[in-house]
Amino acid sequence: MSASQRQEYTVDGLPAPVSHYTDMVRWGDLLYISGCVGMTADGQIPDPDDVTAQAELVHQHLDRALRAAGTDFAHVLKVTVFLTDVNDRAAVNVVRQKYFGDARPASTLVEVSALILPELKIEIEAVAGIPA
Repeated sequence: MSASQRQEYTVDGLPAPVSHYTDMVRWGDLLYISGCVGMTADGQIPDPDDVTAQAELVHQHLDRALRAAGTDFAHVLKVTVFLTDVNDRAAVNVVRQKYFGDARPASTLVEVSALILPELKIEIEAVAGIPA
């Protein structure tokens, strides 16, 4: 495989990376999306106490990223969900079902002690296929 198969994406409307990474990397027909959090593009956390609202914003970011690469939720292969409180799983699942519909990705859920900012409650990273 050559380096020319690797393509980095910066997606309009997503928060700026907080360290040395990019929003997404495409390799062939696979897309790796960096963790998305409930933060607006200008760095605000509009709902610091509401995991459902943060999950909605996270899924909007994922949707924006998927579309930028020419794919969608139906082609998501794997997600990793990070929650600061595993008891928020049920609330997040309602939002997830809204975006994924009938598609069911492979999934891992991990409870973490903290995310990049203390107000954040959820982060989701994804791997998707890009249809021909």
